[in-house]
Amino acid sequence: MGKCVRDTLKERYDLILQTVRNVEDKLLQMPEGRIIIRKIGGRTYYYHGNDGCKEIYLTQKDDALIKALVQKSYLKSVLKSARRELAALEKMMKLYPDELPEEVFDKLPDERKKHAVPVIPGNEKDARKWMDAPYTRKPFKKGAPVFITMRGERVRSKSEMIIADRLYANGIPYRYECPLKVGNMVIHPDFSMLRVSDGKVIYHEHCGMMDDPAYADEMVSRVNAYNQAGIIQGDRLTFSFESASAPLDVRLIDSLINGYFK
Repeated sequence: MGKCVRDTLKERYDLILQTVRNVEDKLLQMPEGRIIIRKIGGRTYYYHGNDGCKEIYLTQKDDALIKALVQKSYLKSVLKSARRELAALEKMMKLYPDELPEEVFDKLPDERKKHAVPVIPGNEKDARKWMDAPYTRKPFKKGAPVFITMRGERVRSKSEMIIADRLYANGIPYRYECPLKVGNMVIHPDFSMLRVSDGKVIYHEHCGMMDDPAYADEMVSRVNAYNQAGIIQGDRLTFSFESASAPLDVRLIDSLINGYFK
């Protein structure tokens, strides 16, 4: 389920409100007047317009003024759009209910809760608690490339960053490289993903160096360990693959998300 809609609305509202304030401040520093652009005979001409004054033709030496006036025009359009969105967000936030359907069960008295069967098995609070539970991550080698996801965490490759960002964008709760004991060994699945609808944890491995024989052999051993632990591909285990000549196809990740979580 990812973030609650009302939390997302509030985050968006705060972002747009800050945008409005920043743009208003920048506009105060802009020169008076407006830019006028005309195309004549295949050439472009710039003019400085002021209310009640004659237009002034701008030449190459006025490049800084042209840039400032064009930026001013752009900022005014951004401000107009941002204010409209701000008004719409305010209305939505007022209309959005304080209590979500999946929260009703949590608020039942104990004597009712023990007899009631929730119609929505998971909720935002459970998902957030699962995501925020502490765990020990695998260390990064010194000098390893740094890739930061939209959620602000470090991952090991650009492809893993893309996968993490697609999960985040679709509101899928996940943990990156959370340790998992399978048999007598501990492995670190690239992604452990919580399906809120039924509470099932689904594991995803991105196999990013399939043209490396040693890497491929290691992945075979890992898949065997998953299977022996009852974590079977197509049920709770998914994969994506790439090699030097066949990069990650983001459409595959979206298909996995749609297949398992939609």
